[in-house]
Amino acid sequence: MLIRLLRTFLRPHRQAITVLVALQLLQTGATLYLPTLNADIIDNGVITGDTGYILTFGALMTGISVVQVVCSIGAVYYGARTAAALGRDVRAAVFDRVQSFSAREVAHFGAPSLITRTTNDVQQVQTLVLMAFTLMVSAPIMCVGGVVLALSLDVPLSAVLLAVVPVLGVSVSLIVRRMRPLFRTLQERLDTVNRVLREQITGNRVIRAFVKDGYEAGRFRLANAELTDVSLATGRLMALMFPIVMTVVNVSSIAVVWFGAHRIDAGAMQIGALTAFLAYLMQIVMAVMMATFMFMMVPRAEVCAERIAEVLTTESSVVPPAAPVRETARRGHLEVRDVGFRYPGAEQPVLYGVDLVARPGETTAVIGSTGSGKSTLLGLVPRLFDVTGGEVLVGGVDVRELDPALMARTVGLVPQKPYLFSGTVATNLRYGNPGASDEELWRALEVAQAADFVRELDGGLEAPVSQGGTNVSGGQRQRLAIARTLVQRPEIYLFDDSFSALDYATDAALRGALALETAESTVVIVAQRVSTIRDADRIVVLDEGRVVGTGRHHELMDGNETYREIVLSQLTEAEAV
Repeated sequence: MLIRLLRTFLRPHRQAITVLVALQLLQTGATLYLPTLNADIIDNGVITGDTGYILTFGALMTGISVVQVVCSIGAVYYGARTAAALGRDVRAAVFDRVQSFSAREVAHFGAPSLITRTTNDVQQVQTLVLMAFTLMVSAPIMCVGGVVLALSLDVPLSAVLLAVVPVLGVSVSLIVRRMRPLFRTLQERLDTVNRVLREQITGNRVIRAFVKDGYEAGRFRLANAELTDVSLATGRLMALMFPIVMTVVNVSSIAVVWFGAHRIDAGAMQIGALTAFLAYLMQIVMAVMMATFMFMMVPRAEVCAERIAEVLTTESSVVPPAAPVRETARRGHLEVRDVGFRYPGAEQPVLYGVDLVARPGETTAVIGSTGSGKSTLLGLVPRLFDVTGGEVLVGGVDVRELDPALMARTVGLVPQKPYLFSGTVATNLRYGNPGASDEELWRALEVAQAADFVRELDGGLEAPVSQGGTNVSGGQRQRLAIARTLVQRPEIYLFDDSFSALDYATDAALRGALALETAESTVVIVAQRVSTIRDADRIVVLDEGRVVGTGRHHELMDGNETYREIVLSQLTEAEAV
């Protein structure tokens, strides 16, 4: 999977990689040639006392060293640029794929895991590529070239290499084989730490309200300890590599000096050749050590590549239409026909044969007990997920055939849990309509009953908003979210229990202003509070995923027991009438 991922994302950088490999070849060739020149200087210059020979070949060695340094700098430059570009492209690809996911796929992976895959996992692959470009390209060339040149100096002494290289290879491969499953566990434990930390930061108020600081500290301590245990296990294996490599290096150096001294004494080898042979031995071992660095990183990068590929190969259950419809004949008309929906793996569907019609100029309300499928029904309209039965029609066209851009302009959703982005009040309000003027923003704020508190903020429209809108109250968040949708000015407004955090007076004022603002639009309201929806033109009653009643308030009070129970649980008989 790692190779496939790299092949895909490195293909646009073939020219830079070609230049990099050429520079690495020149650098490695220069590195391999230097010991041979050094041996010539010792044998033909130092021993014979020929100063001219020493100066001439010394100057040549200096020139080759300069070439080596320049090529090395160039190779690192191109390697770093290419690795950074790879990381950028992979992150962008993961981000784009996640943006295409429906709520189903996001829930499958989980937000903490998606964050880890986009950041840490990509970083591991990027680091491996950087190491490969700066080390791995030259390592095999240096190893093979060192062996060939060592053989050219003295064949019998090269028998030491026959023992050194296999021992190093087998030792490293055995350790790497044990590291791979540990690295997969390491990334999963990192996901867990991210999830626990994210929950504790997001739910800080709940933790303090229930005095669960100690319990949450224990949860984090456990997750942190599990991550530490796996990190220590991988660290111990990694720590074994260097002692093994250095032991083999030192033993082989002693063997070369021992046998080389005997061959010099026998007149079968010169001192310069022994010096060059030792240099080539060190280069061979250094190449193996560089490969060891890579082998230490490959298992983790391979696991990370698999996790990235899982995201990139996951197709969204909400697929864009092949031939999208870019215009509808019935503006603002919403119809739900015999809709059924089942979550993956669920024993029972959430919705059964739901029918609903909402027209421009009308307010349609959906009410029911908790878990009856109200929010799920509303989420099917903007395709947060797709129906598993029946069809949802917007403007007379199945939403699965609508152009996503047209859908965004036509349908405006205020979710049950409103979310504000870090920035300012103005940037949040312009999220659905970047070209909106300040006058339009203030108009939307007035309708949403949010203008007064925004004026009191330091900066007004330019007042800062923290991530998630945590620096404003729940009711203020809801009103800003409603204003954001009003700025968008869609044909169909979907309010998913968007008035629950408002007091009754603000709720009534907002609904009165909203009725005037959306008089020509289609409005669908999901609510738990009866007072919010009792004046709707049409009320749809859901019970355990089924429509058990449709009508106006007084009609349902007279003929629908489910609706009557919901109303009387909140109002007295006199208030209900």
